[in-house]
This record gives sequence, C-alpha cells and structure tokens, in this order.
Amino acid sequence: MKITAIKVFVNSVSRNFVTIKIITDEGTYGVGDGTLNGREIAVVKYLEEHIAPCLIGRDPSQIEDIWQYLFKGAYWRKGPVTMTAIGAIDMALWDIKGKVAGMPVYQLLGGKSRKGVTAYGHANGESIDEVMATLGSMIEEGYKVVRLQSALPGAKGTYGTMGGKKNYYELQSDRPLPPELEWNTAKYMNFVPELFRRARAEYGNEIRLCHDVHNRLTPIEAARLGKLLEPYDLLFLEDMVPADNQDTFKLIRQHTTTPLAIGEIFNTVWDAKDLIQNQLIDYCRMAVSHGGGITPLRKVADFAAMYNVRMAPHGAPDLSPIACAAHIHFDLWAPNFAVQEFVGFGTPAMNSVFKFDLKFDDGLLYITDAPGLGVDFDEAEAAKYPYKRSYLPVNRLEDGTMWGW
Repeated sequence: MKITAIKVFVNSVSRNFVTIKIITDEGTYGVGDGTLNGREIAVVKYLEEHIAPCLIGRDPSQIEDIWQYLFKGAYWRKGPVTMTAIGAIDMALWDIKGKVAGMPVYQLLGGKSRKGVTAYGHANGESIDEVMATLGSMIEEGYKVVRLQSALPGAKGTYGTMGGKKNYYELQSDRPLPPELEWNTAKYMNFVPELFRRARAEYGNEIRLCHDVHNRLTPIEAARLGKLLEPYDLLFLEDMVPADNQDTFKLIRQHTTTPLAIGEIFNTVWDAKDLIQNQLIDYCRMAVSHGGGITPLRKVADFAAMYNVRMAPHGAPDLSPIACAAHIHFDLWAPNFAVQEFVGFGTPAMNSVFKFDLKFDDGLLYITDAPGLGVDFDEAEAAKYPYKRSYLPVNRLEDGTMWGW
C-alpha cells in the first residue's frame, strides 16, 4: 500500500476547521484534524507545500517512521504550526491502519482500560446566577464533572463569555480582527471564590468542578487563588500561569493543595517534562492535534504515569469531531487517563460535514467500534461552508497593558 494523495480542506462550519485526507493506491483513506485556531492557513500551507510532497509514495503503515521523519527531518522542530500539521498526518495514518486491520484505533493501542470516557462540559455565564442555572441543567444531562466560568461584573469581556454572546467567533463575522478584552486581577480574585461557594451551596459536593484561569496570573497570585479555592475541592485549576518557565510551578505547589492542570498549548513532551517529573502538576492537557498526534501523546502518557500525573486532553470547540474521536480512542486506552474536555455534538451543519457515532450517557462518552477513528468527512457538504478569517481575542489590563488571554 502506498500514499497516492493528500488533500487539505478548510471549512467554516460553526468555525474554521482544517481537515486532511490521506488516500492510498488501494482506495483506503484516513482523515485527520489540523485545526490551529486563528492560524489555520499557516498549517494548510505547511501541509500542502512542505509535508504532502514528501509523503507521496510512502507506506502509510509506517506510522512511527513517518512521524520521526516529519519531526526530525525538517530540522526546524516543534512549534504549534509544525506539530499541528504532523498531528493531522498522524491521526490520518492511525485511521488508515485501523481500517486495514478492521479494528478501532483503541484496540491497536492496546485495548480498553475503561468502559467509557469521563467527560466534562462548560458551564459559562454572564453572571453567577446564569452559571448556576447552566450547571443545574448539565447535572440533569448526566455530567459528573463541569468547568465553571463567569464574566466579571462590569468587565469588558471575560474568558468564557463575551459581549452578550457565548462564542467570540460570532463577533468576527463583519470585522475579522482580534476582539480586545480587558482584565483586572484584583476583581477576579475577589469574585471567583464566590462562584464556587455558590456551586457547592446549591449543588453539594458530589459534582466535580474545575476552572480555567487562562494564564492570567503571576505565580504568587496563582498560589493565592489555589489557596482560596481549597475549601471547594476542585478537580483541578487549569492554566494558572504560562509554563514557559516550568520552575514557576514550584512556587504555586508550595502554597496550595488544589490540583493543577496545564498543557493545552504544549507541543511536545519537553514543554511538560520538568512539570511531570518534579510532580508540579496533577493533570497534563496536551491535545492529540497540537501535540503532534496519537503517536507522541501515548509516549507522554506513559512518561506521566511514572510520576502519578494523569491525562486530561484539551477538547475545546476549536477541535473538530476527528480530533474528538482520536482523543476518545486515546482516552479509552491510556491507563492514567482522568477526564476529557467535551463541548457537545455540534450544530446540524457540523454534523452534516463530519459523520460520527458518539454517545454521551451518565457522564461517559462512548464511540463506535467501527474500524479506524470512526469519523468520516463529507467533502461536498464542507464546500458549502467556505473559510472565514478569524482570530482568538487579545487581552489588556485596564490601563492598556497587553496581558495573556
């Protein structure tokens, strides 16, 4: 079997997605997700101009060698564009291998470690009351783990909510430039504990809760927030500070027992190496897409398991159903998997472009036992939704200083 073509598609069904198809001379094809939110076309060009020509004629079953070839052979290693492009190829190769073997990908990885995948959803709102109402609805739907995010009163946009709309992507239809938000750490630190106090008072201690800071604090501020939230028993506090300097987590760890999670923008194990081996985090959130695919993520999981760090892959709506399926296969296998971020089944339009069989029941995700990843991509349907340039927001302090979003 040889690779005869690699097709790259960009469609904007609810938001932009980059999808690839690797086609073989025997007619079998595999699909992968190469979406890099706000930088989609950079990945498209990397795939079309630099990767695809190198893979035509190669044996798609040689997944490890192809991964090493794309990572080491380019000389310019790592980075989100490179690793997202490699991740898309890797997913598609695993999809082909599963189809040829007649087995779902999780079986190729070593089989199931659990019956289903624990998922957490997002309870966002423009007020604590709105978040509490959403949390109640999600508990009724069967969620056992929920992430809480609320807008700050009087703030110009807060992570998770924006200007009366829940999706920043909606704000860019007429003026596709980065939305600009404002941030006030003092207001946030005074506000967030009340959000979790209300959640525990109204819904008790059985529901597991988490929160995403989105890299907006300094290490000592993050340590203080972790301490403030200890009474509310969070499953984890995510992305408290950027991890460019992994040593900063030593300070946070010294001051709080709130479990810590990070990794959604990590591209290789080197981004997490010190955090894992020094047990400075409890959950690694590397994604199968931005982390270079299934092949490297399974190695990260094995490394993390040696230090009691569990896997909780990123699963925001900027990942397509292909990446979602790849995560679920990985999650079913990984012995040290903990929880999967999950934002639902998408819009009717998305479900017409991406064909998949995924079920959510009593807090767990279940995927079909179809060979490969179990997801297909409708090229003709996708063509109805052309690419629209978009950006992630940027964030400034109230005095105008650039800050992390």
